[in-house]
Amino acid sequence: MIFYKKLAPFYYLGLFYFIVSFIVRVVLFFHPITQSSFSIVESLKIFVLGLISDFFVFVVASFFLWLYLIFISNSKYNKPSGFIILGIFVLLFLYIASGRSILDEYGGALPGIVLIFVGIKTVLFALLLFLPKHRDKIRFWLFAFVIFLYVLLILQNALSEYFFWNEFGVRYNFIAVNYLIYTNEVIGNIMESYPVIPLFSILFLITGAFTYFILRKSRSYIDAIPTFKEKIKISALYINLLIASLILIPALALTENSKNVFVNELQSNGLYKFYLAFHNNSLDYFKFYKTLPKQQAFTILKQQLPAITGNSTIRKIESDSAENRKNVVLITIESYSAEFMEMYGNKEKITPFLDSLSQKSLQFTNLYAAGNRTVRGLEAVTLCLPPTAGESVVKREDNKNKFSTGALFKQKGYNVKFMYGGDAFFDNMRDFYTGNGYEIIDKSNFTAEEITFSNVWGVCDEDMYNKAIKVMNTEAKGNKPFFNHIMTVSNHRPFTYPNNKIDIPGDIKSRDGGVKYTDYSLKKFFAMASKQPWFNNTVFVIVADHCASSAGKTQLPVDKYRIPAFIYRPGVKAEKYNQVMSQIDLMPTVFGLLHFNYQSKFFGQDVLKPDYKPRAFIATYQDLGLIKDNVLTILSPKQLVKQFELKVKPTAGLSPEYYIYYDEVPLKKERTDLVNETISFYQTASDVLKHKKYQK
Repeated sequence: MIFYKKLAPFYYLGLFYFIVSFIVRVVLFFHPITQSSFSIVESLKIFVLGLISDFFVFVVASFFLWLYLIFISNSKYNKPSGFIILGIFVLLFLYIASGRSILDEYGGALPGIVLIFVGIKTVLFALLLFLPKHRDKIRFWLFAFVIFLYVLLILQNALSEYFFWNEFGVRYNFIAVNYLIYTNEVIGNIMESYPVIPLFSILFLITGAFTYFILRKSRSYIDAIPTFKEKIKISALYINLLIASLILIPALALTENSKNVFVNELQSNGLYKFYLAFHNNSLDYFKFYKTLPKQQAFTILKQQLPAITGNSTIRKIESDSAENRKNVVLITIESYSAEFMEMYGNKEKITPFLDSLSQKSLQFTNLYAAGNRTVRGLEAVTLCLPPTAGESVVKREDNKNKFSTGALFKQKGYNVKFMYGGDAFFDNMRDFYTGNGYEIIDKSNFTAEEITFSNVWGVCDEDMYNKAIKVMNTEAKGNKPFFNHIMTVSNHRPFTYPNNKIDIPGDIKSRDGGVKYTDYSLKKFFAMASKQPWFNNTVFVIVADHCASSAGKTQLPVDKYRIPAFIYRPGVKAEKYNQVMSQIDLMPTVFGLLHFNYQSKFFGQDVLKPDYKPRAFIATYQDLGLIKDNVLTILSPKQLVKQFELKVKPTAGLSPEYYIYYDEVPLKKERTDLVNETISFYQTASDVLKHKKYQK
């Protein structure tokens, strides 16, 4: 058979993809939202360079097709290799089905999904092995399914790109990535917004028709399976094209440099833009959100931060007392909602130690997390700035040499460390913290003897605290104070921890168990720390990174952002601070208690100062909220603004400062002052990051 016919599945699917991409480009080109006219040169750029880009993107997207086709053979079903391979599949299936595989450590749907996949592979391999007379027919239907899947994904992507353009006037960006994260909300929105059943019925009919056509043209591949030599030729050709594509796709993206944004967007390939959204983790505030003139935005910010000058947040912080350079230990607790604690109304007694410690501390009863991910909590206490649109700064490329709590402590002569019981590569923590001058202590620094229990997230909290005590004892022998930021891991799915520590077994994977073990571990840490000579000269800051859940009936459910936070200073009288405040204010307040003099760039403020105006920031990746004056103002893409009055829902038996539940009632009349203040905070935060004004 002529060699080029062996490539039929690739070039017929490729041709289909190019035609669909061309049609999408034409539709978007003439779409009403594309409010622009194009010159001949711009039009050529859009369609010629766009088509070239599509070709190379298709080559990359064909990787799984190549992998599938290259392993089609009859020889693997010969004896004994066929039975050995089937045995491996069966053992793998039983391992996953046992419920004790490494996948179960991740929890959620992953073990079930992999089990189904391996189960299907096992059954299909067995059918092909034991039914050789029907092998060709089974293989044909498998081949048909793979082609159907590719055609469906190509058409589905085209449809998605159209609707995304219809909504935002751009190719995929971080909002599209966000849609994958918040699937419940997105699917619900699609079901309510579009005639889904007719739409997908037509989509499947079209997919079936094109699949039939491509099958007719390309089934020669399985009718006469390529020889080993032919597969080598196919692989050599494909791998060379793949390497070229990986080099040329980013190079072509550099040609998207027109001053006309629509030219760049239309020229680009949607799938590659989606990849970039994952990679860059950014959402351009100035393109998608309501803005004010730059000078006005900073003028409004100055009303909140009176000491700033110009278009920056630089200001001088001065104390009327001598600096007190005590050691500082900051503990951010994984997924720790206020509602877990007894003082906020929990009756399960799962936080006995923290309930007691809070009564000996400076307690912040009305503090809100900045976001709903660990990286947002780390960003808030490290950079002390509002959560900007898109991904946290922790996970962005431009995440180094920032003005941070660690930088300030270093400036004051402290040793600065970030301690994490897992692998600090996760969530880009190592890159972020090392890039901002922290020394990292993570699981890789533990000896085998120091690990008594671990799961997929890392060593248990007890092991982390034992290690932390050793590190701090060593540091205390030097002549420098220390700042150590410890991030816990045990209160995270799968909620496994050592047995026989608390009255909830560690192997039943209970959320309450994870909370109670976290509390137990903290009790042990403080018991150990209290025996050390450095204990009385140390300030302990305890705060959650975010709540256990962010799902709610409203866009930004405020109760899902309320977190416990307190500062424990041995020998200092307990206090309560009941005003609304943000996670970003915690460390500037610590600096105030230490009477530090410094030049600040923080948006966060010392809430104990008389000029502090209570407010809090809460956000998802795309909805940016400000709580102030019992009003929640939300900025969303497409320049949308919503406001809600927060009407408290009292909880019987609790003091008012511990009420966490509110009804969010749409405001009948806009509070323009709060809208402008919200824009000011988020716009100026985006501006200083964009123009690199937040460097140390």
